[in-house]
Amino acid sequence: MPPTDESTDAGTARAVPADRGPAPGSRAGGGSGPGVGTDCEDTLDLRLSEELIALFAGDTGSRDGIADGGPGRSPEEPADADDLLDRVGDWGPVRTPAGVLHLVPVRAGRGLALVHRWMNDPAVAEFWELAGPETVVEEHVLRQLDGDGRSVPCLGVLDGTPMSYWEVYRADLDPLARHYPARPHDTGLHLLVGGVADRGRGLGSTLLRAVADHVLDRRPSCARVVAEPDLRNTPSVSAFLSAGFRFFAEVDLPGKRAALMIRDRALRDLL
Repeated sequence: MPPTDESTDAGTARAVPADRGPAPGSRAGGGSGPGVGTDCEDTLDLRLSEELIALFAGDTGSRDGIADGGPGRSPEEPADADDLLDRVGDWGPVRTPAGVLHLVPVRAGRGLALVHRWMNDPAVAEFWELAGPETVVEEHVLRQLDGDGRSVPCLGVLDGTPMSYWEVYRADLDPLARHYPARPHDTGLHLLVGGVADRGRGLGSTLLRAVADHVLDRRPSCARVVAEPDLRNTPSVSAFLSAGFRFFAEVDLPGKRAALMIRDRALRDLL
């Protein structure tokens, strides 16, 4: 299963299987961060205009209606590719105390090099286990893209700067559902904060809260957002708690013992 909550403030999570947590190298909400200072600097220097963000996300008018794919869809993207998650790519920006965040779906050949650099940070690799040549990350992403849309890998673009990797997934359709009392439309998050400079200062918690609430706003059928950070990934677990998630249980998942974290729609205004 993909890591779930990797280091949030240290590196954050992932959205397919539930084997990681939000620490700098885990997938459960905090996946990983860039491996070396130079990668971090490259990431921080990369800023995109609103037009480029729209183009990157495939939302420009020039692609509207291509091959009956609908607005913003290319011929190779079926119209129902994201139906299981209510079209994550169409959710639009979400305002956070740290800035405006866009979740931009990753596509083959688009954003993989950046995610590859982050995954090779030793702190991230410990939890995400995706270090190595770029083909390792490519295969991980393509498995999601070639699936039925139950998991969508995204870049988190904050005020024009790609700075995090997210996986938004249907937890009730994931192997994770075998390990807890899943409910229909439970939605999982994996997060990786890519830049070392962005970790350890509460940014992971800020973004997790905003994205979890964005999920609840955009998916009316979803009553709970879940995550499974590795119990060893203390920064990640703490980030989820600070983001309004509650600890539900300890669960044994393939490759890790995880803290199952839940953010309930009914309690979002209280936590």
